[in-house]
Amino acid sequence: MKRKSSLDVHNLTHAKDNSLPLKREYSLDIHHLTRVEGHGNIHITVRNGKLLDARWAIVETPRFFEAMLQGMSAEQVPFLTSRICGICSISHSLASIRALERAMAIVPPPAAEKIRLLAMHGETLQSHALHLFFLIAPDFAGTTSVLPLIQSHPEVVRAGLQLKELGNEISTVTTGRCTHPVSLVVGGVSKAPDKQRLLQIKKMIQERKPALERACTFFQSLTIPDFVRETEFISLSNGTTYPAIGGQLVSTDGVIKDENEYLQMTNEYTAEGSTSKFTRLSRSSSAAGALARFNNNHHLLHPKAQEMANRLALKPICHNPFMNNIAQFVECVHILEDAEELINALLDMELSEIRTHYTPQAGVATGAVEAPRGILYHHFETNNEGRIVKADCIIPTTQNNANIHLDVQAIAEQALNEEKSDEEITKLCEMVVRSYDPCISCSVH
Repeated sequence: MKRKSSLDVHNLTHAKDNSLPLKREYSLDIHHLTRVEGHGNIHITVRNGKLLDARWAIVETPRFFEAMLQGMSAEQVPFLTSRICGICSISHSLASIRALERAMAIVPPPAAEKIRLLAMHGETLQSHALHLFFLIAPDFAGTTSVLPLIQSHPEVVRAGLQLKELGNEISTVTTGRCTHPVSLVVGGVSKAPDKQRLLQIKKMIQERKPALERACTFFQSLTIPDFVRETEFISLSNGTTYPAIGGQLVSTDGVIKDENEYLQMTNEYTAEGSTSKFTRLSRSSSAAGALARFNNNHHLLHPKAQEMANRLALKPICHNPFMNNIAQFVECVHILEDAEELINALLDMELSEIRTHYTPQAGVATGAVEAPRGILYHHFETNNEGRIVKADCIIPTTQNNANIHLDVQAIAEQALNEEKSDEEITKLCEMVVRSYDPCISCSVH
């Protein structure tokens, strides 16, 4: 990934009075930020010792999946939308399926719902493992990539690989392959996972739990930047289980909406210098993702995940965006425990009824799921033949853009006031963006 960083820092003496304090000049221009998915830039300008400009800018060319979906049959939609993202393909597929099933009054069988949730766990685990161990770990270890960690922290890299592999295997067993699923369909699933494969996955889960414990030691040793900017956290919530597929839309500011009221929750708008839209609700910005899910649903985590949160000093309501990384790790603990319980349930079930047959009809509805990076909305209107008349997709990173932008401004201001060096300011700005695990290419619609 190409990266250009231009730094210009020097002190100026006042022209009329040399006794006055020196004023700092600083310029930062990063094209493009590394260790994130897609292309985004950071611009910082300090003049006369004060922050003049701080921006997070997305510069990718917009993509037009909504237009591609028009006229497409409901059967085909999930296979196209899964191509929006190679990391969150299962989430996109299931968001589409939920929207279409709600629009056409289709109720999937209970076994299919469990298989889908297990698939979501697989995707979230592989995504979190990639981000935690390979994209943000180098920041805290003081390296520019994961490669030096193979020598300095081999147990951490090994744990990341083991968890990533487990997530891949869960996705493959439940959806046919680890990315771009083939068995997730409107009405349920087209093929049930083989029970022998499920037993193998269960064994893998038991074998990989020690990897989480080893990794916990590493995350406990991290020095999390002391940075807080209060914001509004938005996630799904059903009041019964930790959120994944469907539920009410809730925020830490007390807003509660139905899935179909997603536009009132997002309020998209365009922003200068960004090819991706921004969103807001009660404040100037809001955040989605693992930390938002934790802040709204921490009491619904598996007890072992709650214990891990306590060990890692993660408590609600947390307003430090760097703790999103810790929330992701806590979710990995929850996923392994819940996935094991789901597999036990599926092993006890008869998996012959896995798909509900339906008659296409006109309807309109929204499907919301918790993708690894936050709430993902798919909204569809169908005609009497079950073909798409209108489509709308709002991506988690779109919902995080404004928050990232304001965090970059705030952390640059704080670092400047604390007289941090130019290298420290650069690193903090890069780290705060990476903490959101942005999926930039998905957000440009």
